[in-house]
Amino acid sequence: MGTAAFSLVRLSSALNRIALYGAVIAVVVMIFAAGYQVVARYIFAAPPVWTEELARRDMVWAGMLGASVAFHERSDPTLFPGMMEVVGRAGAALAAVRSAGVLLFVLPVLYYCLFGPNFSLARGFIGRSLDRQAEMMGISMAWFTSAVPVAFALVVIHVAAQLAQTFARQPRITTQEEFPV
Repeated sequence: MGTAAFSLVRLSSALNRIALYGAVIAVVVMIFAAGYQVVARYIFAAPPVWTEELARRDMVWAGMLGASVAFHERSDPTLFPGMMEVVGRAGAALAAVRSAGVLLFVLPVLYYCLFGPNFSLARGFIGRSLDRQAEMMGISMAWFTSAVPVAFALVVIHVAAQLAQTFARQPRITTQEEFPV
């Protein structure tokens, strides 16, 4: 595999592992927050106001990071799963079409996460979230809404790595045992 393709695949694998750990941590925090709320409400009759909101925000992070991991591992829902097994020039062409389709969806989302009308950062999705506060936690909503561009940026890196791997004509390697970071 070419050096650039190899480096890109290693970067994608390392970021995937970080995203997987982040998703697991978000699920654990979500379960803790929901469990704490149940105990506080039904046993102590004094539920804290922040637990439901924390659980909701962690669910978003877990879902977005988990989606990027699923895409990296090619476990995401696919209309034509057999397409992934085609090799040679036809496989490379199908990989390019798949990548183009993914980028047609992902790039506009990333653009609008950052920019609003007239390339205004203040009017983009994250920029509008900076001034808003979470109702019960007193934290900027940008900490929570950042999950969307982070996950979609990871998907862009994964697409580039998968495409580079395909055009370098190397077999797909994704598991930790086969490709340690």
